[in-house]
Amino acid sequence: MWAHSMTVQDYQDLIDRGWRRSGKYVYKPVMNQTCCPQYTIRCRPLQFQPSKSHKKVLKKMLKFLAKGEISKGNCEDEPMEPTMEDTVAGDFGLINKLDIQCDLKTLSDDVKESFESEEKKKGRIPKKEESKELIQSQHIEEKLGSGEPSHPVKVHTAPKPGKGADLSKPPCRKAKEIRKERKRLKLMHQNPAGELAGFQAQGEPPSLFQPKANKSNQPKSLEDLIFESLPENASHKLEVRVVRSSPPSSQFKATFQESYQVYKRYQMVIHKDPPDKPTVSQFTRFLCSSPLEAENPPHGPDCGYGSFHQQYWLDGRIIAVGVIDILPYCVSSVYLYYDPDYSFLSLGVYSALREIGFTRQLHQKTSQLSYYYMGFYIHSCPKMKYKGQYRPSDLLCPETYVWVPIEQCLSSLENSKYCRFNQDPEAVDEGRSKEPDRLQVFHRKAIMPYGIYKKQQKDPSEEAAVLQYAGLVGQVCSERMLLLRN
Repeated sequence: MWAHSMTVQDYQDLIDRGWRRSGKYVYKPVMNQTCCPQYTIRCRPLQFQPSKSHKKVLKKMLKFLAKGEISKGNCEDEPMEPTMEDTVAGDFGLINKLDIQCDLKTLSDDVKESFESEEKKKGRIPKKEESKELIQSQHIEEKLGSGEPSHPVKVHTAPKPGKGADLSKPPCRKAKEIRKERKRLKLMHQNPAGELAGFQAQGEPPSLFQPKANKSNQPKSLEDLIFESLPENASHKLEVRVVRSSPPSSQFKATFQESYQVYKRYQMVIHKDPPDKPTVSQFTRFLCSSPLEAENPPHGPDCGYGSFHQQYWLDGRIIAVGVIDILPYCVSSVYLYYDPDYSFLSLGVYSALREIGFTRQLHQKTSQLSYYYMGFYIHSCPKMKYKGQYRPSDLLCPETYVWVPIEQCLSSLENSKYCRFNQDPEAVDEGRSKEPDRLQVFHRKAIMPYGIYKKQQKDPSEEAAVLQYAGLVGQVCSERMLLLRN
């Protein structure tokens, strides 16, 4: 369906029923009919622990920032990583095809004009938002240029909690327990009276998830790995900026051309698009336009809710952009594009880890915002399975719309492409459409319940279309959203 305007709560409820958006086009796979069922997947960032391959990507970025080192041969270490962006582009390519069928000319001109004037009015109102642009974790980002030591390599250097053991010796694959013991003894020897905690407090700004100094076997948190301090003479400086894309903020407008050029190169080099395909209008339609209304409630995130571009600035240049939606309960990842010259940094994986960290940061102020939605998981498509590596994560049951831990779904998916994950045979879709007559219709510039609208209609196909819509969006959204009828 085409969404002219939508509240963030409406879209949150829709993605919790299997919908996704691309630009203002909102779509839902017919799960039991499609050849490749696409299950909505969400990660639980508060419990997230980076895997070994995730840590490699983060360390690779730190090495590059600190010394300008470019790692080679990463494909063997991280088999999933090269497919990450291809996957997202797969979603994108599908929408490109679908978009052709979605022609707005069917709307009567007067209705279109009324919507356009509404949107223009909205675009003029939010001036305050621009001052609220979020430079993500600015106090932590500044740490990247501080003079703290980069990596405690020497044995006598006090490691931070959870740091690996003596790096001067080759690691033994079967010596995990020995390493733990060695680390514990070293910490006891070097930190008998809690100096480590003092160093942490003086040397760094307070971390979002403070490492506990008394638990020496605690693994490093995601924040520790992302914001590891760099030497004063670091080769590069990385900054992540979150700018509102809809309605476009002043920062978004000022960087639009540079951002578009990165997108164009990405599509041409990574996805072999001809030069005339990634046009400004196509870029705007899919990655800048959004039906989501900007909201800035007092207890919400500092940047507000709505649609944003998360820009990765390296030495004053944009090298990657993550397109995201910030919703009442989650950060939803829409798309990523990057400068192909920086493919060696595994920016697909790196940006996903940064977005997980960003969700954790937003959760600090807005406690109900605690999930990271990664789009669709397609078990039958090897390029789409990487999303299952961000654990713990859940898949959405396509029949009852409850979340089920991915571990409980995988064996079923091995046997059948389409699965109902809810094991309770009696369970039903609690949010289903029960009273279609209460559905809200927008017809000839008037709002009315479907019960009244249907009495004016003689076309038999109209009822089938409206009831299908009601079933797909559920009762709550059908009463809150307005279904446009010509």
